[in-house]
Amino acid sequence: MVLNEISDDYENIDQIILPNVAKECAKLGFVVERAHIVNALAELIEGGLAKAYLLSSMEPVEELQGMPIMDAVEQHFKTYFFVTPRGLEFHLSDNTWWPFDGAGNSHHP
Repeated sequence: MVLNEISDDYENIDQIILPNVAKECAKLGFVVERAHIVNALAELIEGGLAKAYLLSSMEPVEELQGMPIMDAVEQHFKTYFFVTPRGLEFHLSDNTWWPFDGAGNSHHP
């Protein structure tokens, strides 16, 4: 679900990724914490499926090497994540893992 959130735009953990993934997981009866998202992003980056970037309106985009330390909520939301071409190929290759139908309802009782 984390890969899905970063597959169409640069996304910040606290602004988009965590709230959206937590909402979807709640429909399935799971509680997702910020640390889960950070760990998932670290695994995606390690696997070459995602990258981290520094973005701001005043500076050019800066690609970061590896997973940045994300122990606390950022005050100015500068760290964003985006899928790599390899990650997008993986994401689009098989959507059978997606637990919801087109209306956002769970496939599982």
